[in-house]
Amino acid sequence: MKYMMLVCVDPNADFTDVESVEPWVEENDGRGTRVTGHELRPIAEAVTVRVRGGELLVSDGPFAETKEIIAGFDILECESADEAVAIAAKHPIAKKGAVELRRFADHEFSA
Repeated sequence: MKYMMLVCVDPNADFTDVESVEPWVEENDGRGTRVTGHELRPIAEAVTVRVRGGELLVSDGPFAETKEIIAGFDILECESADEAVAIAAKHPIAKKGAVELRRFADHEFSA
């Protein structure tokens, strides 16, 4: 089962004492449970795109007003939800931020 793991942080929080993410990445890449992932650029560079009544609306900033922002993502391939939770719980950001897990839908969009 594939899971999207959204790594969320409060942009005002102090993360100086949070351990590096690299050992977590190396461990899960080595186990084959991490398909891909990447840190995202700062929220100040985000662009939100909407179409309303046929009109394109583009605005600067995040897509939603929230305290926490999505700082990065990983796609996991796990045997169970319990395995995905165990992997997410070991992510260093889980200690100060939040890690949201969402299982991929059973269908895919095709071109």
